[in-house]
Amino acid sequence: MSLLPKALTVPIKSKLSRWFASRAPKSDSATLNLRNVYIFFSREGMLFAVLLIITFIAGINYGNNLVLGLCFYLISIWLISFHVTFAHISGLKVHLLEVTMAEAGAPVWVTLQLRSESRQPRRQLLFGFEDVDNKVKSSVDIPSSVLVTRLHDEQIIRLPVQTNTRGQFELPRLRIKTVYPLGIMKAWSYVYFARTAWVYPKPEAFDWETQYAIASSEDLPTGGQYRQGQDDFERLDNYIEGESLARVSWGHVARGQGMLTKHFADPIGHEQTLDYADMPAAQHEQKLSQLAYGAMTLGQLGVPFNMCLPNDSPFVTTMGEGDEFAQDCLLRLAKAP
Repeated sequence: MSLLPKALTVPIKSKLSRWFASRAPKSDSATLNLRNVYIFFSREGMLFAVLLIITFIAGINYGNNLVLGLCFYLISIWLISFHVTFAHISGLKVHLLEVTMAEAGAPVWVTLQLRSESRQPRRQLLFGFEDVDNKVKSSVDIPSSVLVTRLHDEQIIRLPVQTNTRGQFELPRLRIKTVYPLGIMKAWSYVYFARTAWVYPKPEAFDWETQYAIASSEDLPTGGQYRQGQDDFERLDNYIEGESLARVSWGHVARGQGMLTKHFADPIGHEQTLDYADMPAAQHEQKLSQLAYGAMTLGQLGVPFNMCLPNDSPFVTTMGEGDEFAQDCLLRLAKAP
């Protein structure tokens, strides 16, 4: 029995979605009006409609003017609620200000500017993006909608939209709803934004420490890094059985200070290269995830670096440093084929 309703409702919902989209072209700014505002009975309003039908039938059947008077009084309340609820949402202006970039599986944040030119404040407006894929769930419990209890003149709100895969992400439609003032009627509208978001691969840590190790915290501001080598003395550690005796500091042994081993480091320099071909992963998307981890790590350390992707020209490289350059690299990874 559960298959029949689903088989009937899916095509109907699909046709309704296409009809709604045809009445609201994609734009980063929208004004709610007669063309894109819809109104119908709310869930509680359906019970109110049943009450209207019952009182009308009872009044006609029994010829009871008191019951008919009650019916007409309830109808007048419904008509007033219809007008007020529609006028409460009509005329609202919505403008898309900013869409953030996010890693795959995390939400992008959409900043919206709401503007009302009505002399009376608008109340109980619910804003939220519809879930395109119900299977996509956020690992963090974040409210998916925002209730604006009172809007007068202008207000800024931020809404999350859950992502799933890397690449260009088209924002789902924004739904604006209200049941103010009596909850009998529900007025709603859909806004389709033209702007898209970019989703970069989820960073995947790899064995970074085997190639690069930070010598000291003093090196972080200038980006100095070292790798294990033979040139510059780095530190003394307690001798571990199996280590080469050539590294033992025999001077310390002669002074009775125990067996200590010498560790050396070779300076790498201030410029690093994140190369797609050097990533230890075998899969394409996994390599991009490791590049994302490397870009974020070097960006936080302030180390100048560049990133080479498969389609990049070997003669054109861009060097940069800091979090801003790391974000540029993440954007390149999001746009990578």
